[in-house]
Amino acid sequence: MATAGKVIKCKAAVAWEPNKALVIEEIEVAPPQANEVRIKIVATGVCHTDLYHLFEGMHKEGFPVVLGHEGAGIVESIGPGVTEFKP
Repeated sequence: MATAGKVIKCKAAVAWEPNKALVIEEIEVAPPQANEVRIKIVATGVCHTDLYHLFEGMHKEGFPVVLGHEGAGIVESIGPGVTEFKP
């Protein structure tokens, strides 16, 4: 793909601190490093663990954070050493 090896920009729902509304903003995502895969997310969900961290955990550690680790997408690019996936 044309974006392989480059920083990309995308929209994300960012939680800046506990118990506050998510902010939709543009973020930069670095190219994958060794043994990493960068995924173009097509759909994602926010699970109970994410919601607990955001609304009940009240710990400042780990913020800011992009919630939604349960995603589905397409392999956009791969880093060195990745052999089981291809864009």
